[in-house]
Amino acid sequence: MARRRRLTPAQPGYLGPSAAPESAPETKSALPGPALMADTATPVSARPTPPIAAVSGQSAEAAALREITAGIDSARATGRMVVDVPLGDVSQGYLARDRIALDPDEIAALKASIRAHGQRTPAEITPLHGTGRDDSDGAPAQPWGLISGWRRLRALSDLYDETGEARFSTLRALVRPPEEAAQSYVAMVEENEVRAGLSYYERARVVAEAAARGVFPDQSAALRSMFATASRAKRSKIGSFIDLHEGLGDLLHFPAEIPERLGLALVSRLRLEGRQRLRNALRDARPATATAELALLEKLAKPPRTGGDGADVSRAKRPARETLAPGVEMRLHETAGGGRITLSGPGVDAALLARLRAALRPGGGRA
Repeated sequence: MARRRRLTPAQPGYLGPSAAPESAPETKSALPGPALMADTATPVSARPTPPIAAVSGQSAEAAALREITAGIDSARATGRMVVDVPLGDVSQGYLARDRIALDPDEIAALKASIRAHGQRTPAEITPLHGTGRDDSDGAPAQPWGLISGWRRLRALSDLYDETGEARFSTLRALVRPPEEAAQSYVAMVEENEVRAGLSYYERARVVAEAAARGVFPDQSAALRSMFATASRAKRSKIGSFIDLHEGLGDLLHFPAEIPERLGLALVSRLRLEGRQRLRNALRDARPATATAELALLEKLAKPPRTGGDGADVSRAKRPARETLAPGVEMRLHETAGGGRITLSGPGVDAALLARLRAALRPGGGRA
């Protein structure tokens, strides 16, 4: 059998005190010098660092910092970073808002949610570069333009005014790149179409406003771009409501309440008879509530009753009839601007016309 080799040194006292091993002979390095000897007394961190190692470490730290900074800038530029901005720094007028008014119950529920849990869903803002100062009052221009989140901004503003708490003084938002205004309008409309929905009047209004501001070449281009996913029938109805907005919008106080059927009927009346009758009625009535305004619009949407010459007789009295002579009947039509007399019957002939002319001429009735 092979002999087993001992792998550990013998125990020093195994053979007794007299068998203690002799000390090993002193050895010297062939390359003398303290730099090659291990310094076991000084911690590694306290030993002097070679200059080249220090330079390499500083370069690595600078490169890591640049990488982190570039990542943050990229996240901000591509809309992947959420920031908190003061409410006063956000311009609500960056876009013509599609929502005309806020539902009080809806804004109350949103305020209650933000009060209890904070702003959970970020808004969307875009940096406004090169705006300088506001010409209206000389105040510094607001650096951020609001794309979406109008209701959240209004709710936070109300809460901050009511409580003064700092947690309501900022808007949490995603920073979107400063794209063309057309894309911002599309983003705003798409969000409201998904979240709350818009009335046909609100859809038509934002299309008209965007085209008027020169964001799109014309209303047709604005309609196609902002409602690209809508059906052709829906876009057609929005286009019809544009006529309603342009014809009566400045006199309507509750236009978002107009239902689809009533709005299309009003557009039909505008196209058939013009806008003057409807505008006069709205200007004279001045309804103070949505119910009153809708009731008036329902009446105006009905075709007016007209006489043979096209005059509106819906409010006029029925013509009074009178038999002047055998075979001659007279009718008096009273209108706001005067009246009209109609003679009819077998007795109406040239001889009667001659007698009427003679009687109506100055002095013709004197003996």
